[in-house]
Amino acid sequence: MRAIIIDDERLARKELISLLKNFSDIEIISQCNNADEAMLEIETHHPDVLFLDIQMPGKNGFELLEELDVTPLVVFTTAYDEYAIKAFEVNAIDYLLKPIQIERLEEVVQKIRTEIKDKTHAQQNKTLGLEDRVFVRDNDKCWFVQLKNVPLFESEGNYVRVHFDKNKPLILKSLNNLGEKLNDAYFFRANRKHIINLSWIENVENWFNGGLMLTLKNNMKIEVSRRQAIKFREMKSL
Repeated sequence: MRAIIIDDERLARKELISLLKNFSDIEIISQCNNADEAMLEIETHHPDVLFLDIQMPGKNGFELLEELDVTPLVVFTTAYDEYAIKAFEVNAIDYLLKPIQIERLEEVVQKIRTEIKDKTHAQQNKTLGLEDRVFVRDNDKCWFVQLKNVPLFESEGNYVRVHFDKNKPLILKSLNNLGEKLNDAYFFRANRKHIINLSWIENVENWFNGGLMLTLKNNMKIEVSRRQAIKFREMKSL
């Protein structure tokens, strides 16, 4: 398991590296003291897991995650209970309170092992599949969203609205940019405004002017443009 440690405190990084030496299956491939440096290392090395400090000068841990196209497994590290609670609420794999205790770290490492065992990594396909997760933030609310739970991406100007559960937060990306990163075996550009998750399609109807009307499992109806309907029929052998 390849890990990157991100913490602005040198002694905190040193302490965590020392503790992680107890786990032979974890390889520390990089350590960073700020979010900008971490961004480059993550894009270069594609780690399995981040040990991420929340409070750092400049961008904090949440802001770093917001900039990533695909999110590795994340263990937040913090000296403050309030941030740990928030980290837990956004569905990180876990969090560690400083000073880190070896017994607590053992629990976290076991969770990482279990999670990675069944995980399909984005770097294998270089596109995002159903098992990949993205980090989404909407004001004070944050989520790690597994893409299999996202039925629809909807364009709104320079933003994309991500539909999942009963949430519809906006992310600062264009639909074209997002579409280039999604695996087209699982996601389909229905029209200028929508990318749909193919696994969420419940029903397909012929529609006006050679188009199609798709009904999703959440009862949303999405019209497929005539041009995209041709691609859809070829793909599904309709």
